[in-house]
Amino acid sequence: MQFETTVEIEATPDKVWATLADVQRWPEWTASMAHVERLNGELLALGARVRIKQPRMPTLVWQVTELDPGQSFSWQSDSTGVTTVGSHMVKATANNRVTVTLGIHQSGALAPVIGLLTSRTTRRYLTMEAEGLKQRCEAE
Repeated sequence: MQFETTVEIEATPDKVWATLADVQRWPEWTASMAHVERLNGELLALGARVRIKQPRMPTLVWQVTELDPGQSFSWQSDSTGVTTVGSHMVKATANNRVTVTLGIHQSGALAPVIGLLTSRTTRRYLTMEAEGLKQRCEAE
């Protein structure tokens, strides 16, 4: 299962990246996150682990598997029968604007079932996160 959303933000790439990379503060700007806790280290880094509780979803631990500072990161969470990868990409456009693309990819034996059961919530949460990031970055 694959879900993706894109938003254009009127802010500098550095500002958007700094907001996106400060994962522990996400609950301040999106209601899709109830609690985010870094499990090792203060900075977003390859191998960093983060525990996330989202409304109506189980608490999951995510580990950063790919990182291109200032541009993108991906993290992965494994649960019984499903591997979920979240992707976050920041791309500079013109005149202090950026395009942010957020994605979720689920694979594994139970991915089709879990994806079907959670697709509405997953799409809604991705949209909330993209819009919350936009509002946060454009307001500061």
